[in-house]
Amino acid sequence: MPKITLDQLESHLWESANILRGSIDAADYKHYIFGLLFYKRLCDVWEEEFEERMAVYHDKDMAADPDEHRFDIPAGHFWKDIRSDATNIGERLNQAFGAIEDANSRLRGVFQDVDFNNKERFPDAMLERLLQHFETYRLRNVDVEADILGNAYEYLIKQFADDSGKKGGEFYTPKQVVRMMVACLQPKPGMSVYDPTCGSGGMLLEAVQYLKDHGQDPKSLALYGQEKNLNTWAICQMNLFLHDIDDAFVERADTLLNPKHLVGNGTKSLRTFDRVLANPPFSLKSWGYDTWSKGEAFGRDTFGCPPKSFGDLAFVQHMIASLKDDGLMAVVLPHGVLFRGGAEGRIREGLLKADLIDAVIGVAPNLFYGASIPACVMLVRKTKPEAHKGKVLIVNGAEQFVPGKNQNQLSDANVETLSRAYLEYKDTDRLTRVVPIEEIRANDWNLNITRYVHLGEDEEEVDVAAEVEKLVVLRAERDDAESHMMGFLKELGYVE
Repeated sequence: MPKITLDQLESHLWESANILRGSIDAADYKHYIFGLLFYKRLCDVWEEEFEERMAVYHDKDMAADPDEHRFDIPAGHFWKDIRSDATNIGERLNQAFGAIEDANSRLRGVFQDVDFNNKERFPDAMLERLLQHFETYRLRNVDVEADILGNAYEYLIKQFADDSGKKGGEFYTPKQVVRMMVACLQPKPGMSVYDPTCGSGGMLLEAVQYLKDHGQDPKSLALYGQEKNLNTWAICQMNLFLHDIDDAFVERADTLLNPKHLVGNGTKSLRTFDRVLANPPFSLKSWGYDTWSKGEAFGRDTFGCPPKSFGDLAFVQHMIASLKDDGLMAVVLPHGVLFRGGAEGRIREGLLKADLIDAVIGVAPNLFYGASIPACVMLVRKTKPEAHKGKVLIVNGAEQFVPGKNQNQLSDANVETLSRAYLEYKDTDRLTRVVPIEEIRANDWNLNITRYVHLGEDEEEVDVAAEVEKLVVLRAERDDAESHMMGFLKELGYVE
């Protein structure tokens, strides 16, 4: 049988959302569709593995042994078991989800928010229709490659982000923005990559894709993440698994108040990574000020405590503390971080004096879900290349975008232009400028992008002598016209 194409799978998944319309809120579609897709994939792949092992062992017990499979599905909880009876479907789905979590520590918690056992919301007739729809395609490895399935999954994540508006930004960063960030970071085989606010895992997956695109071994990357929201964490786990990645370390907790990636047990030392990237929530209000203001237990407040209403620089300082001495990080931030005063101004001054900020890339407005304000990507190094020391590259990418009806986008060419601008690290007309830190100091540590790379129209040089000649001619013409007019007025008797 021919493999399922990405277009077929995208259409198939979107149609499943149509079946749910009217029964639950659109914002909740993703939990149920993702849950069913994940469950169907697990069952189909397990059966594929079972048949392969039967061909070798010719023994059902050996072929079904959990040690022979990437994951375990307990007896009685397969897709075919759910389909054996058209009653109490929701209850039996919930039981299957719970059994799979109990049998696989790696999958524990991924189905927690998927509850089909409510017949008012999910009558058996609707679930029967939904399960029949999911049976349109078999989802074994031989039928659909992990990347195709994962890409279709990300398509659905994007669609729900589009529908969710502001909330969509909590779990999805536009792929082209992530691609530009990863192109700047240039992860290498064997590196560790960390996203402290990983959402649905898109940034970690893009690091994997970068190695694939460059003909390198993506399995050599060590992936780490942390996510506070339970639903989003579950989506991330499924997303990674559907991309055939089941060895990433993604923890669930508040990164600023309870960082999970530590060195040793019971220590207050953060693990450090080769590459760190994130899109933290913009200007988070309830970020942990009361705790940090009393002294941050992990030493992440080196440059000060951010203000109560803006948590952006708390995330930045956490990322710096999580960065190896020869590492590189990229973080999406609102423009206000570049010029606001007070505590943020003092932290920014400290970062610049320590020569940590390597570049600031301003991107076009309205690229992010629920945030039409301009944003930027800040790149930080603890150890800069010799040619970068004492300098900050300012990139004004305000002209680099493709207009959209509801949201602007970055094209492949835009991504290439912005990432190349950072990698080349030189002055470019109307795009980049390498600014000495002394100049930034003179500007009171203000990093406002337009202060350094202005996109206004160039003023034309004025030839003063030529303009004076024009003025003389115009005056003579005016005097001549005035003389004629006065002659006519005399003839008419209006003047003497």
